[in-house]
Amino acid sequence: MMRSVPAFPAVFRLLATFIVAIALSGCGLFGETKDETLGWSANKLYSEAKDAQAEGAWDKAAKYYEKLEARYPYGRYAQQAQLELAYVYWKADEKGSAIAAADRFIKLHPNHPAVDYAYYLKGLVSFNEDMGWAGYISTQDPTERDPKALRESFDAFRELVTRFPNSKYTPDARQRMNYLVNAMAAHDIHVARYYFNREAYVASANRAQTVIKTYPNTPSIEEALYIVILSYDKLGMTDLRDDAERVMRQNFPDSKLYTEGIGKKGKWWHLW
Repeated sequence: MMRSVPAFPAVFRLLATFIVAIALSGCGLFGETKDETLGWSANKLYSEAKDAQAEGAWDKAAKYYEKLEARYPYGRYAQQAQLELAYVYWKADEKGSAIAAADRFIKLHPNHPAVDYAYYLKGLVSFNEDMGWAGYISTQDPTERDPKALRESFDAFRELVTRFPNSKYTPDARQRMNYLVNAMAAHDIHVARYYFNREAYVASANRAQTVIKTYPNTPSIEEALYIVILSYDKLGMTDLRDDAERVMRQNFPDSKLYTEGIGKKGKWWHLW
């Protein structure tokens, strides 16, 4: 004799039906969230991206620009999106992506009217990530910065100044280049001082000489000459020491380094 199968409780039948419905609908727990931008025109995507950018919603703006470029790869909106992406990535603290976006724009659109801005932006990314330029140079010791980033920034600004001497960004780029040259010289002085303090006198003399030859018009020259004098003195190279001292006393007769020693000069980047 067969036993009767108990009736499936109504609540479980309802739950099973609900789960199947969710799975089939492609949303909710087992599906993907619907893309709100589906069907948006290029103008709509660009407008929404600009609004997000104005609000400082950098990730949201980047998402819209990326979708715009992917869906509408040709035309003025796509070109503008590529350029805006470099800026948005920078503001979102994605330095590598920002430089890559700027490089890509320069490669794809070398004759675009805004290509000078791409070079300028590329220089800014490496120059300063978070703070305004004036605030930056008045507070941070340049020797603490990555010298590779200094060089990359300088190279980008130099290309802008060389290729677009009449660009509206060129005057500012020139000022930043002057700062960067001083910063690179200061970094090398920091290294020369490090070697000297560890009694690596050949290395300290060589690095100081590099500053003298490479950055002859920077504030670091004074200390570079003094480190050369001290290093040659420690090495017993009296003739070279005397030559270096003669040059220094001619150019810096009242230098405080004679009495205070290396590492005591004022901070040139403290402009106010």
